[in-house]
Amino acid sequence: GSLLQMINHGLSTCGLFLLVGIIYERRHTRMLSDYGGLAKVMPIYAMLFMIITMASIGLPTLNGFIGEFTILVGAFNHSTTWAVLGATGIVLGAAYMLWMYQQAFFGEVTHEENKALKDVNLREQWTLIPLIILCFWIGLYPKPFFRILEPSIKRIEQVVNADYASRPIAQLTAPVTPSLER
Repeated sequence: GSLLQMINHGLSTCGLFLLVGIIYERRHTRMLSDYGGLAKVMPIYAMLFMIITMASIGLPTLNGFIGEFTILVGAFNHSTTWAVLGATGIVLGAAYMLWMYQQAFFGEVTHEENKALKDVNLREQWTLIPLIILCFWIGLYPKPFFRILEPSIKRIEQVVNADYASRPIAQLTAPVTPSLER
């Protein structure tokens, strides 16, 4: 789960940075208080931002859910305390992201400059669409990604299992020969 979540984080963070860059180029400010009501003047932008935000916070059917779910299942199998702390962090992060989205996109248009903003153009949309497709693909059918990550996961399991501390150094640094059996 953690390896897949690193990929997921790269996708959603890349999307969020692209989206923030789009609005920054139009307004030249990063202050959340300078926005408000953007969904009224930029509905396509608001939709794209919502999808990437939902992927980032782990909504089911999107990539973040698969990674967070598998991480939490593994954590609960190991330590309920750490799993509860992790789940709490996920909930707090989601609450912040939703609050941020609400502040920027809903309500009245709070600044006159925002009323004339142009919605995303085709180039900007097609920059984000591949990321969104990947977010849904991983969220709906993660099996190919887990299959690709399996050799790395097996190597990590070999190194981090219970008798790790008792093994000689030479054994720990020996290369692992991947199995070609499937």
